[in-house]
Amino acid sequence: MSATLHALITAFQSRLRYAAAVAMLAVGLAANGAHAAGPLPALGTVPDSVTVSGVSSGGYMAVQYHVAHSTSVAGAGVVAGGPYDCASGSIWFALTRCMTPRFWSPLPDDARFRQRVVDKARAELIDPVDGLADDRAWIFSGGRDETVERPVVDALAALYRGFLRPSGVRLVTLASAGHAMITVADPGANPCGTSQPPYLNRCGTLDVAGELLNHLLGRLAPPAEPPPTALRSFDQRPYLGPKPLASGMADVGYLLVPPGCAEGGCRVHVVFHGCRQTTEQIGTRFVVNAGYLEWAWTNRLVLLFPQVRPTNGFIGGFDWLYNPRGCWDWWGYTDGHYAERRGRQVAAVHAMLQRLAEPPINR
Repeated sequence: MSATLHALITAFQSRLRYAAAVAMLAVGLAANGAHAAGPLPALGTVPDSVTVSGVSSGGYMAVQYHVAHSTSVAGAGVVAGGPYDCASGSIWFALTRCMTPRFWSPLPDDARFRQRVVDKARAELIDPVDGLADDRAWIFSGGRDETVERPVVDALAALYRGFLRPSGVRLVTLASAGHAMITVADPGANPCGTSQPPYLNRCGTLDVAGELLNHLLGRLAPPAEPPPTALRSFDQRPYLGPKPLASGMADVGYLLVPPGCAEGGCRVHVVFHGCRQTTEQIGTRFVVNAGYLEWAWTNRLVLLFPQVRPTNGFIGGFDWLYNPRGCWDWWGYTDGHYAERRGRQVAAVHAMLQRLAEPPINR
């Protein structure tokens, strides 16, 4: 057996052991519910250097959060997502022009998307557009993605190019990739061209999490696998507003705090899962295997994994929430302000980030 092959097998076995350990942790947390999740800690994170990323509905959510809070967000990584507020509050637009545009439901031109951002900023519903100028965006589209097609992703790239410096926007494409997060960290990942759960694909050595983080944050130190116990759960409920169930978010989210970050001064990156990737649907598989943990562990990068819950029915009184696939709200299933600072999910994530930025108690 060659040394190279032996190293690959050893690494694969290590990854399997790590995934199994985290899966056991997740089972224990699920059995105990939100009561097992501790409070979100105050870590003294750097408040004006937040970066965000996500896949599919999480990609749309990353764009929404970035544009709504551009003053404190330094960049966004978007996998299979489209332009800001593409759906304009319409599930019909979400399912047609914002995923698979056709002549009977075409994408608006680039100028209309830009004007929508400008209008919301002037109305003070989102941060001023000047906050985008020095930011960075990393965008990915798979050539075999028939869920969010290339023209939609191109429209996002065009929108960002209208506000960011040209060097700040990077569009990456791969002809063989389907609709998924492309990762080298999942030992059971789907083949590259697949577009099916858990939407974690292997495409050779392409490491999307690593590429987008290096673009957004600058050259990073090589990744290393953290211990399974480094991933912690936290109670999301204090951040979900006066009607927590109406936010569509789960009780529990996840957090990674690298060595030294409990004392303050670390940056934070928010990762938004896609539809059918919530912990209620696939456990912590997306959190553990999307490829972020290893890069964060060696680069003083706190990771926040907020979670949505699948919902289909009454949530109390006469309130009804329809989100059976566990998607982030990028078309208005929670309220009409979903893409603005006061949108329930945007506001919840912002509140979490404000908590992380508070000075550590032991400082």
